[in-house]
Amino acid sequence: MRKTDSMLNSQLEILAQGHAYLESVTKEDYSQIVAPNFISSAGSHMRHIIDHYQSLMTGFGINNIDYDSRLRGSNIESNPCEAIKKIAEIASWIEQLSTDDFNKPLLLSSEVSIKSKNVQTVTTSLARELIFVGSHAVHHYAMISQITFAQKASFDQNFGLAPSTATFLREKSQQSQSKSLQS
Repeated sequence: MRKTDSMLNSQLEILAQGHAYLESVTKEDYSQIVAPNFISSAGSHMRHIIDHYQSLMTGFGINNIDYDSRLRGSNIESNPCEAIKKIAEIASWIEQLSTDDFNKPLLLSSEVSIKSKNVQTVTTSLARELIFVGSHAVHHYAMISQITFAQKASFDQNFGLAPSTATFLREKSQQSQSKSLQS
């Protein structure tokens, strides 16, 4: 398998995790803010994830990515069905990417100061930004996982698990199994 295929598959796996969560959550739980522990809903986090992927899609088309341009407050925050549609659109876009797309130079513009408007622009690539949005999604899945845990006692323990953490846990489990076989 080529590296680009592997990257595309990993992105689709990340989106599939979000899709599975969205299929399982009620509209009420999705939009509930579990105060005082959280200041945003699971839906807010999912909308934020989708916004980043959409910014990448738009930016790729015009050669300038701007993650600061987001659709805060959209109905994706309150309606899991709308989020499912957007995730399907993102997955479809990812499936259409070619190997040549990954190393195409792109510009990335981002505000870098909280005291005054200061937008910096740097050169990046689609491959680098896919790694970012995937990692960013997993980080927010972990937040959604905590919100879900606060709402109910059981949930998918793998939801929001970082790929490097999953590798660590697999290796730790294999080491434990090896040690018990040696005993």
